[in-house]
Amino acid sequence: MTLAAPTYERGITTLTLDSPANRNALSARLVGELSAALAGCGGDDSVRAVVLTHTGNTFCAGADLTAPADPAAFVALMRQIVALPKPVVARVTGHVRAGGLGLLGACDISAAGPAATFALTESRLGLAPAVISLPLLPRTDPRAAARYYLTGERFDAAEAARISLITLAADDVDDALAPVLDGLRRASPQGLRASKELVTASVLETFEQHAEDLIARSAALFASAEAREGMTAFLERRDPAWVW
Repeated sequence: MTLAAPTYERGITTLTLDSPANRNALSARLVGELSAALAGCGGDDSVRAVVLTHTGNTFCAGADLTAPADPAAFVALMRQIVALPKPVVARVTGHVRAGGLGLLGACDISAAGPAATFALTESRLGLAPAVISLPLLPRTDPRAAARYYLTGERFDAAEAARISLITLAADDVDDALAPVLDGLRRASPQGLRASKELVTASVLETFEQHAEDLIARSAALFASAEAREGMTAFLERRDPAWVW
């Protein structure tokens, strides 16, 4: 299993990414298990909201280069989070890379601690943040997106909050999320569902308009010679041929 057993407390179900061997990378298995767990939460009247968190020092390392999920399946997972009739709250205490930012960006509310770092590393591998743009670009500061898409630089939780990648940065994530979860528990199921529909409408519109093109673009990039060199260099822990 790549997910720990779900836990439940007063209307909140916690789903925990638990695949330390590959730093919770987006394998076909993880995407499938997470999608099934979210579907269960969506259909359970006792669940008011979902918390998505992780074990270890990495929330999600991006695509699993040895057993990658199909881009269409990953797009379906991100859309599922956005369209789920329950709020999804990300609790991040570790690193987030590449496709992991798409998972994070699909969540409604997110909090990260001081050990969290973020990077869109695709350009360094001969790729681009193609499908993860669907939830990220409607929600993230466009100037910051341009910088971090192009350079692959690493940044911290405070910067992630400043550019609206996450909702808040905090020294203690659980303390910061306590009033958020209390607020969700006090809201009615109908009120949450209708309110979420309002704030996600533009994101879902982006999925409808651009998902097919970005899936094709992602597949073409992954199949390119330049990306093969980038991914091989990454796995071999060396610089790719184009680095000056």
